[in-house]
Amino acid sequence: MADAAISVTAATAEAGAGGDIADYVALMKPRVMFLVVFTALVGLVAAPVALHPVLAVASLICIAAGAGAAGALNMWYDADIDAAMARTAARPVPRGRVTADEARSFGAVLAVGSVICLGVMANWLAAALLAITIGFYLFIYTMWLKRTTPQNIVIGGAAGAVPPMIGWAAATGGVSLEAFVLFLIIFVWTPPHFWALALLRTRDYAKAGVPMLPVVAGADATRAQILIYSLILAPLGMAPAVIGLGGALYTATAAVLGALFVAVAIDCYRKREGEEADRAAKNLFGYSVLYLFLLFAVLLVEQGFGIDGGSLPSLWAM
Repeated sequence: MADAAISVTAATAEAGAGGDIADYVALMKPRVMFLVVFTALVGLVAAPVALHPVLAVASLICIAAGAGAAGALNMWYDADIDAAMARTAARPVPRGRVTADEARSFGAVLAVGSVICLGVMANWLAAALLAITIGFYLFIYTMWLKRTTPQNIVIGGAAGAVPPMIGWAAATGGVSLEAFVLFLIIFVWTPPHFWALALLRTRDYAKAGVPMLPVVAGADATRAQILIYSLILAPLGMAPAVIGLGGALYTATAAVLGALFVAVAIDCYRKREGEEADRAAKNLFGYSVLYLFLLFAVLLVEQGFGIDGGSLPSLWAM
């Protein structure tokens, strides 16, 4: 880890850094940002209170900037880990495209600006939730949990689960049971999603000194935990239908997607050796992304386009 940190410092000094637009976009972790904005959009659209379209778009831009801030601050602090792992070695800071100080400053400006703008344009509860999310991701997950416990993803996953609550709060000025259920779905989804990736990158994490579950407890224990969380997630995904947030289309979709998630998790649990095991973990990782996207997309369609009593009139109210 120390050698990696020295190499990062040397690379940035040699390159002079500064970066270009693409480097700063990469700092914001655009794929993660897309998921954050998408789930926040679902929370905003599903909320029962009308929000002017201009304010809705402005709120989503603020949430995107906040997600980008968290990503940049994570890359600043984790530059030593990123340099030691093949999966992340090409990120802007390890490559010397952007210095650690530049990444930190960029993230800090985005964080402060996004929180203030969301407070002014929507409300201060939504802004507070965004600030707490950024702070939790940086100080609790990145600086503490990631480097100290194999439960890092379980606890730290709370940060990635908050965006639907932020979207809901931006529209309503409050947080309800419906928003909390959306939070819980993402929270329980996160461990099997990231542990599937960790099974494929165990050596990488071990080399970087990150105590991911496969590194500390072994691959078999990780597969068992993945299956347990998958069995919890499948019925939890039906909860929006139970509380009236999801309609018939959502109910059917959640049932099918949940059953498939369990089936893929069982396949990952059973296949434990060689290429077959890697393929099963890769399938689970890929399917988990599809699961969450489709689940929230159907909810978005129902609520945003007036299907099954969705909120089309309030969504587009002027």
